[in-house]
Amino acid sequence: MPPTGGDQAGILNTGTQVTKNTPIPKSSFPRTAAPLAYDSQLNSIPSSADKSSDTSSLANAKPITAGPNVSDFEQQGRASWYGRGFHGRKTASGERYDMHAMTAAHRTLPLASWVRVTNESNNKSVVVKINDRGPYIGNRVIDLSYAAAAALGMRGAGVGKVKIEGLTQQEARLAREQLASISSTE
Repeated sequence: MPPTGGDQAGILNTGTQVTKNTPIPKSSFPRTAAPLAYDSQLNSIPSSADKSSDTSSLANAKPITAGPNVSDFEQQGRASWYGRGFHGRKTASGERYDMHAMTAAHRTLPLASWVRVTNESNNKSVVVKINDRGPYIGNRVIDLSYAAAAALGMRGAGVGKVKIEGLTQQEARLAREQLASISSTE
């Protein structure tokens, strides 16, 4: 930050009085190297020659297969669904909302977690991925995608009483495979 007020007179070393309204030509200030950032660590960045000895690289990285484990989560309450008005918009996870995918919005569950949602009036179940935040209306506990609501038989009613059970990533994978095989035989 450049000096202000009386300090500027000392830098100018001209013997003239400097006031707030007196313009000071830029050529009067000595040129100094400005820091890139306070507490900059740029000098400690390894050179490209040092990287060759580093065995960890993105090329050797393992894919992320483990997601949040929410298997101890259970909740009952009212569910609603959202559809065409949000189709294509970004969700809280950064994914685009697809009303035809098995997804849902929840206020507190970790994004990318999987849950089984069961409609308590007809015992139909779906497995959905939590990829958004909500619902923000009333006493609802989960907002389902259009496809999930249709599979649960809630599309017409709009709201229904559900039970939510958290799943591990492995349980979710198995449940999705089972539901896919059941729906392909119907």
